[in-house]
Amino acid sequence: MKLVISSSNSVFILLIFQHFIELPDRTLHDGFSENDIKIFFTSEGQLSTEQGVYVAEAVASKNTKLAKGRFRAYDGQDAEPAKSDKRESSSIGKRETGKFTKKTAPVDKSKTAKEEARELQLKEEASTREKVGHVQENLALMLDALGELAIANPVFTHGQLPHLVNYIEPLLSSPIVSDAAFCAMLRLARCTAPPLCNWATEIAAAIHVMSVEDFEAVLDLMPVLIMEEDSKKRPPSGLFEKIVTGLTAACRMGPLPADSFTFVFPIMERILLSSKKTSLHDDVLQILSMHMDPILPLPRPRMLSVLYHVLSTIPAYHPSVGPMLNELCLGLKRDDLAQALIGVYAKEVHVRLACLTAIKCVPSHSVQRDLQVSTSLWIAVHDPEKAVAELAEELWDRFGFDVCADYSGIFDALSHKNHNVRAAAAEALTAALDENPDKIQDTLSTLFSLYIQDLGPGVEFGDTNWLGRQGIALALHSVADVLGSKDLPVVMTFLISRALADPNLDVRGRMINAGILIIDKHGKENVPLLFPIFESYLNKRASNEETYDLVREGVVIFTGALAKHLSKDDPKVHSVVEKLLDVLNTPSEAVQRAVSDCLSPLMVSKQEEAQSLVSRLLDRMMKCEKYGERRGAAFGLAGVVKGFRITSLKKYGIAATLQQGLEDRASAKSREGALLGFECLCEKLGRLFEPYVIKMLPLLLVSFSDQVLAVREAAECAARAMMSQLTGHGVKLVLPSLLKGLEDKAWRTKQSSVQLLGAMAYCAPQQLSQCLPKIVPKLTEVLTDTHPKVQAAGQTALQQVGSVIKNPEINALVPILLSALTDPNDHTKHSLDILLQTTFINSIDAPSLALLVPIVHRGLRERGVDTKKKAAQIVGNMSSLVTEPMDMIPYIGLLLPEVKKVLVDPIPEVRGVAARALGSLIVGMGEQIFPDLVPWLLETLKSDNSNVERSGAAQGLSEVLAALGKDYFDQILPDIIRNCSHQKASVRDGHLTLFRYLPRSMGAIFQNHLQAVLPAILDGLADENESVRDAALSAGHIFVEYYATTSLPLLLPAIEDGIFSDNWRIRQSSVELLGDLLFKVAGTSGKAILEGGSDDEGASTEAQGRAIVEVLGRAKRNEVLAAVYMVRSDVSLTVRQAAVHVWKTIVANTPRTLKEIMPVLMDTLISSLASSSSERRQVAGRALGELVRKLGERVLPSIIPILSQGLKDPNASRRQGVCIGLSEVMGSAGKHQLLSFMGELIPTIRTALCDSTQEVRESAGLAFSTLYKSAGLQAIDEIVPTLLRAMEDDETSATALDGLKQILSVRTAAILPHILPKLVQPPLSSFNAHALGALAEVAGPGLSSHIGTILPTLILAMDDEDVDVQSTAKKAAETIVLVIDDEGVETLIPELLRGVNDNQASMRRGAAYLIGFLFKNSKLYLADEAPDMMSTLITLLSDTDNATVLAAWEAFSRVVGSVPKEQLPTHIKLVRDAVSTARDKERRRRKGVPVLLPGLCLPKALQPFLPIFQQGLISGSAETKEQAAEGLGELIDVTSEKTLREVVVPITGPLIRILGDRFPWQVKSAILSTLTIIIAKGGLALKPFLPQLQTTFVKCLQDSNRSVRTRAASALGKLSALSTRIDPLVSDLLSMLQSGDDAVKESVLSALKGVVRHAGKSVSSAIRSRGCTLLKDLLQADADDVRSSAAKAIGTLSQYMDETETTDLVQTLLSMGTLPDWCTRHGALLTFSSISRHCPTKLCHSTSFPSIVDLLKDSLKDDKFPVREASTKTLGRLLCYQLQFGGSTLQLVQLLILASRDSSTEVRRRSLSCIKAAAKINHSALATHISILGPAIGDTLKDSSSPVRVAAERCAVHVFQLTKGADYVTTAQKHLTNMTGLEVRRLAKLPVESDDSESSDDERRT
Repeated sequence: MKLVISSSNSVFILLIFQHFIELPDRTLHDGFSENDIKIFFTSEGQLSTEQGVYVAEAVASKNTKLAKGRFRAYDGQDAEPAKSDKRESSSIGKRETGKFTKKTAPVDKSKTAKEEARELQLKEEASTREKVGHVQENLALMLDALGELAIANPVFTHGQLPHLVNYIEPLLSSPIVSDAAFCAMLRLARCTAPPLCNWATEIAAAIHVMSVEDFEAVLDLMPVLIMEEDSKKRPPSGLFEKIVTGLTAACRMGPLPADSFTFVFPIMERILLSSKKTSLHDDVLQILSMHMDPILPLPRPRMLSVLYHVLSTIPAYHPSVGPMLNELCLGLKRDDLAQALIGVYAKEVHVRLACLTAIKCVPSHSVQRDLQVSTSLWIAVHDPEKAVAELAEELWDRFGFDVCADYSGIFDALSHKNHNVRAAAAEALTAALDENPDKIQDTLSTLFSLYIQDLGPGVEFGDTNWLGRQGIALALHSVADVLGSKDLPVVMTFLISRALADPNLDVRGRMINAGILIIDKHGKENVPLLFPIFESYLNKRASNEETYDLVREGVVIFTGALAKHLSKDDPKVHSVVEKLLDVLNTPSEAVQRAVSDCLSPLMVSKQEEAQSLVSRLLDRMMKCEKYGERRGAAFGLAGVVKGFRITSLKKYGIAATLQQGLEDRASAKSREGALLGFECLCEKLGRLFEPYVIKMLPLLLVSFSDQVLAVREAAECAARAMMSQLTGHGVKLVLPSLLKGLEDKAWRTKQSSVQLLGAMAYCAPQQLSQCLPKIVPKLTEVLTDTHPKVQAAGQTALQQVGSVIKNPEINALVPILLSALTDPNDHTKHSLDILLQTTFINSIDAPSLALLVPIVHRGLRERGVDTKKKAAQIVGNMSSLVTEPMDMIPYIGLLLPEVKKVLVDPIPEVRGVAARALGSLIVGMGEQIFPDLVPWLLETLKSDNSNVERSGAAQGLSEVLAALGKDYFDQILPDIIRNCSHQKASVRDGHLTLFRYLPRSMGAIFQNHLQAVLPAILDGLADENESVRDAALSAGHIFVEYYATTSLPLLLPAIEDGIFSDNWRIRQSSVELLGDLLFKVAGTSGKAILEGGSDDEGASTEAQGRAIVEVLGRAKRNEVLAAVYMVRSDVSLTVRQAAVHVWKTIVANTPRTLKEIMPVLMDTLISSLASSSSERRQVAGRALGELVRKLGERVLPSIIPILSQGLKDPNASRRQGVCIGLSEVMGSAGKHQLLSFMGELIPTIRTALCDSTQEVRESAGLAFSTLYKSAGLQAIDEIVPTLLRAMEDDETSATALDGLKQILSVRTAAILPHILPKLVQPPLSSFNAHALGALAEVAGPGLSSHIGTILPTLILAMDDEDVDVQSTAKKAAETIVLVIDDEGVETLIPELLRGVNDNQASMRRGAAYLIGFLFKNSKLYLADEAPDMMSTLITLLSDTDNATVLAAWEAFSRVVGSVPKEQLPTHIKLVRDAVSTARDKERRRRKGVPVLLPGLCLPKALQPFLPIFQQGLISGSAETKEQAAEGLGELIDVTSEKTLREVVVPITGPLIRILGDRFPWQVKSAILSTLTIIIAKGGLALKPFLPQLQTTFVKCLQDSNRSVRTRAASALGKLSALSTRIDPLVSDLLSMLQSGDDAVKESVLSALKGVVRHAGKSVSSAIRSRGCTLLKDLLQADADDVRSSAAKAIGTLSQYMDETETTDLVQTLLSMGTLPDWCTRHGALLTFSSISRHCPTKLCHSTSFPSIVDLLKDSLKDDKFPVREASTKTLGRLLCYQLQFGGSTLQLVQLLILASRDSSTEVRRRSLSCIKAAAKINHSALATHISILGPAIGDTLKDSSSPVRVAAERCAVHVFQLTKGADYVTTAQKHLTNMTGLEVRRLAKLPVESDDSESSDDERRT
């Protein structure tokens, strides 16, 4: 049937699709039974139950149909499968049946009942057959119609693919319409987006294959994971491979349409659901990653599910799958969230983390608060893995979920297949019940019902639901915390009646543990409630003996657990213990362990019977017949020992008994029982039992070789238990003895040691990784032992190590690895091959490393190149595969030396692999693990041994630097470049070789450093050592190879510079590199062999020439070729040859090329002739000479006039080139040829010597030298006199003089060494001095190298007695100083500095004068030299010679004057440091005398200093202003008062102005400090500024910064001493106290105190009275600082009060001291303390003194410790005064002793300090109270506070005079009763003057 439908009629098609989906025949089809299908395929007239021919036909027919539908996809034809008509087959069946009936049916009129029943059944089956046939016909018709519709309108069908495929796919497995369904599916596949539709046949076939649900068959079609090399060799052949190839091709241009993707997704899903990685995984995941758009309608839940599966099976995909999950969740719909959360039920932690991380990306509007979502997230919140739980909790809070009361989802999770889900569900249920306690009973009922349901009636035939029951056990264990007393009977009854009899051992054990935990939590309060339940069951008779025994064991254990809550003397405890001991006989380890746990806490009640109980268990353990009973006794013994504590092992002889049992050779049971006990004690006691383990280790070793198998097995179990409990320290103790046992001669000892070493595989992970590196190598050695049993034990031990390997890939390779360890010669290479071929999906653990490393180590030591390469490659891979990189650390010491050896292997390829291995190790483990690797590589780079070592180190270092990253490379590169010019050739070679490998390892990172590296390469090219040159050249070739195209602008200039280098080797290498560069640009190899002498024709082509022009540009190409042509005439043969080779290779036609480049070539020659490089000039000259020689001698007559004419060129460089060209021409021509041209040459050179340009004159001087060689004296006679005469003419004197200099400079080196010794020979005459001056004028800078010879002689002559000599020497010295140029300054300045520091005063004076002269008269820029001069000259201001001091001061003035004004502030710090140095120098000279610098006592001494500081103050930054102010203060401090008075006005004015501006507080603070110094030293000279200063200081008191306020207060106090009118100032300060904040008040009070201290006598009584009144009010202030300052001010003021004022003040303070407000009390006591400091006599002689003492006594009981502290301080000061003047002291001492017992440490410390101070003042008077002081001090010496103890120690030293001898120490011991003699003697050793805490208390704030 064909349907032709218009593509526009989409509505009609949509109706057809809808009708198809709602077709009733589909429902009927799904309802057919297997019997209905069987009837359909039975022939008419035959029953389906009758077995006959039709069965085979039906089966064959069925098989044929499957073949047509399932396997036809494998032929490449597009023809649709033939349609089958069931009706036709049915009619055939009918005809055949009819024929059969006519032939065989007998003619019988009568029918039996059986025949009638058969006919009736035939009718029923015919009806069924007709019904099935009708459904088949309709469905087939509709499927055909769908296929036709798809063909007619593929675009619309494409949009409906997701819906249609869901409908058709189930019919592919239909027995009646599978063919039609396949045909329809094929047509749908052709509607997918092109080019995917080209693979429609394969897609339909794959969906058909998957629909039969034969998963194994599908897996067989999956391609296995193969090596990359193999995958490249064969094309895709399998069905799924073809589909993936098609998908990859279809996705090249972008992602598929959503409908096409959804259609083919089931195929990708089935591939990814494979249980192992296939070769298609990577491609499929890549395709999936392209289809993540959050807007598209994708099957997101299925995609998430399959990605979770991929993560679960192949963790290595996590980096790529994680982001895909996140993207998928961005487009998640509300209904899909629950499905997306299935990842939290995964077994693997990383899958759960990935799921929750992805859920974080879900948009908030997509979050649906339904039960399933909240349940899944709630379970995840209680995940056993902390990271998962934290992430889930974050999501829970973010989504705002609440705990739901419906726990059905949690109940379902309790039976989940994964244990982590069951455990999390149990915790989640507990947390939910904690939130809703009222749901506990319902929840328990549900749990019990679920248990009964899971138990089921048929459990004995196969327990499939035990996981659910285990989950219920976990839940009961978890909910123990939230159960109430009323729930306990129900739970216990359930456990006893049901759970304890569970048929599953694990469930039963967990139920017992749950019961024990419930009893532990609630048993103590519910003993009366629970005990009857347990006793009731134990007392009843058993109906089922087996079940009863199981339950009885559990109940006994419950009883034991409950018994620990009974009182110690309860008689029930004893019966419970007995029952527990009986249960120990149960042959169940879980029961025995539980009993052991229950016994431990009950042993408190069995102390009296301990010995008998222990003996009973030991006897049972050693002698019982049954193994289970002996093992139970061992568990019981362990529990009993834990209850009796570890000491019971020795107390009751348990350890000795075990030892005897192990030594009992007569009884195997005893030995086995002792080992069982040893095992259980190890497990139970853990590390506490470790000392006994060490002790019994020899016996355990013996047990391994016991003759009885049971004993050996027990020894193995005991060893495992021992090793599992060993600590790191235990391993260190056990391991040496075991390793030593391997060296024993007795084979049995070896065997036992090996077996015990094998047991160490069961150590804890941390100990395992610690011991395996030592064990496995030893076990490997054992494999070659002579005794077979030792070898077998070694094999077994290694297998044990292999058995604990967690990595599945390594686990599969264990036999191969063990074979390599057993026979390394034959199997090492094979093992390495297998390891390299293995794809590691999981990380490698410590046991894996233990087996791998010996093999790899052996491979590294092999001779074979391949083996070493493979081993090194595995070393590099291991660091990235280990679980914990730290596991590799023990093996680094083994592997790294071998890798280092491989790194220096002669084979370059091997070195490369080793280098990459080192880089991988650094990346995987970090630099910190290899602290010596980089230093070793750097050291090997410097090796003298061989190039191979240095090359290997360079290659390794390049990989390591690439691994360490850009920052490290940037840091180390300067050192590498510096070593490229090291004095040792090997060092240079190694570091230059490194640059050969860095481009390969670092790539683009290194490209950024080319500019810095290229100079080092060029220098290396010039090295004298051939190896170094080769290394540099090789590096250059690599640079060109890697960066020729990307960094051409950087490489080419450097190479061009190298071509013009002075060094021929650099030129040679540069030409070669330029050749490489041009060859690479031109596309030629440059290896052509060029023969023949003519260079007119080269080997290049026009195309290559054009390529060079395109890349370089014509101008640059001409420059490069000009340079190459010029160096064809190089002085070096090798350079010439290299240049000729390059020229001939890249130049096709030389004459034509020369014509093109001639202008550039001539410019190059002339500029080269003017170059400063001699070789470049020489090469240019040779090139010019070559051109001249080619033109013949005819060129000479014409070239000289041309050159002479060239001197008129306005371009100075060209004139200079002309001079050099003249020199070259004269040098090339013969002497006889030049004689005829002297008339032209000499005037030309003479003119050039007088040229206006310095450079031209210099070149003319060189030409003169060349002329001199040919003309000799004639040249001098004709030129020099002319120059001398020209010097007399004012117009030509300057140029003539310089010409003469040039001539002299040519021969200076030869002449001066002969002249100078005669001129400077002492004594220096006037004529010689004049000659030196004249020589200096002519020779100029040429004298620089002789300054050290000339200048000292002249300086000494400047102090000569002969005035003539003095004058001429001074003039000559001045001339020499002035003629020195910039370069000569570097020689002159150090010489002058050396003279300034000379021992002779005359030398110092002369040098200082010349420094001043130089800086004043020189036109050179000397600002850079000024700092050193200034520093030196300031230091010289403290010189002992007055004339030197004056000369230094004058020189300093001139140096400062030469420095630009704006630069002066930059020297402030230098000046400060120099002044400080001079001050220190003067202080050492004048000890004990105020320090004044002699140079700063001169008149106007500060004049040169002031501009520096004033400029800093006026124009400097805030920091500079601060520095200037502080420096000025330091300067004034060492200046005499007389000198200061001269400049006090210009100094003070600017300081006041700056202080008034808005500058940072640091500046103001520094200025205030300086002004304070000026006030102190300037005195009355400051009187004009008195009002300004006073106003400024008062203003600064209100500054926001405390430092400013404090210094202003101090300055104001000192300023007041200069003032005659104090009252207004005090009045102003008092007014300020009435307003302002507390901080200002504090500063004002400090200022007031200072004013009173310095000018208190001038304060009138009225002002004093006002101040006293105001200050009294401030004593009540809340701010501590204000109260304290007010108290100090009153104390200072009290010195000037009369008796009445003092009395009133004391009375006021007494009344304030008793007020309720503690601040007021504190202020009163602070005031008493201050008064007692400044005028204690007024207090002690006051009539109110007893009242004062009483107040102080009461204050010691105050609740505020500051009050108590102030009281203590006052008492101390009063005591000191009374002791000093003989007053009464007993009460004061008693009060201080009372204070020493105060609760406040500060009060106690203060009291001890006061007593110490009193002892210092009058020890004898204080000694009368020693009887009461001694105990008090003794108590404080034991104080818990360290400061108090320290104070007590100092106090004891002074009170008992401990430092004065042994008698005092003995006396002290009598009073310090709580101190030992040793402690007292220790105190006596303390220094006497240890601190002075009391001396500065009142001044501490100022």
